Amino acid sequence: MSGRGLGLWAALGHRLSGVALAAFLPLHFLALGLALEGADRFDSFLRFSDLPLVKLAELGLVVFLSLHLLFGLRVLAIELLPWPSADGQRLRLVYAGVAMTAVAAIAFVVSVV
Repeated sequence: MSGRGLGLWAALGHRLSGVALAAFLPLHFLALGLALEGADRFDSFLRFSDLPLVKLAELGLVVFLSLHLLFGLRVLAIELLPWPSADGQRLRLVYAGVAMTAVAAIAFVVSVV
């Protein structure tokens, strides 16, 4: 895949992961609200969060958060740093972002299992 095509996929990944994180925010606020309602309500939520499907969703959240962070840093680097016209440097940023996201996902899986 050409550097331009891979850069477009990285930009799309950055935007879609941002949308996914924004969709998660109401659930996060719900959990915080349950904590304010008392220990029993929050304990029931914590039991729910131990379900395997919820753990899988948490893995997706870690991946989206990592992608959004690292591809956002990529965008900042492209905007603020002087770059040569070669796509090689930009491709390395995309590969580094994907690799670091994989490391974050593996670390999450190891800590959960």
